[in-house]
Amino acid sequence: MPSSYSTDLKLELMVTGEKSGEWGDITNTNLKLLQQGVAGYQEVSIAGGIQTTALAMTNAALSNARNAVIKFTGSITGAQTVTIPAGIEKLYVIENGTSGLFTVAFSPVGGSQVTWATTDKGTKLIWCDGTDAVESGIGPAGATTQVQ
Repeated sequence: MPSSYSTDLKLELMVTGEKSGEWGDITNTNLKLLQQGVAGYQEVSIAGGIQTTALAMTNAALSNARNAVIKFTGSITGAQTVTIPAGIEKLYVIENGTSGLFTVAFSPVGGSQVTWATTDKGTKLIWCDGTDAVESGIGPAGATTQVQ
C-alpha cells in the first residue's frame, strides 16, 4: 500500500517499509506542516472588488489554508468571499483587517459561511467541520467569558 495523505492537514502518511532513506525528510516536512497548522500566521490580501479568494491546502507543502491564524488585508471595494477546500476540519482564528465598508465571508467550498458585517473589522474563532463554517465566539477586546 503506497503512502497516503491525511484529510485535514495533508500530512504524508508513509507505510511501514516504504520510502527507505526518505523518512527523515518526510518527517521534517510533516513537522513543519503541523507547526503551520497549530501556530502558523499569514496575512492574505483580498483587495479589490466583488470576488472569491480560494485558500489552498496542498499535500505535503506549506499552504495558506493550513495556518492557524489568518489576517485578511487590503482595500476592498466590493463584498469578499474567502474559501478553503471542502473536507477540511480545522479551527481558525481569522481577523478582518481590510479597509472598505463591505462584507467579508469565510467558508469551506459549498458550505455555510461566517460573515463579517460591513463595519466589523474584528477577529473571529471559526470551526470548519468539513462542510460548514461556524463562529465559535471570541468576544470584543476586553470582554471576559465565564465558564460555568
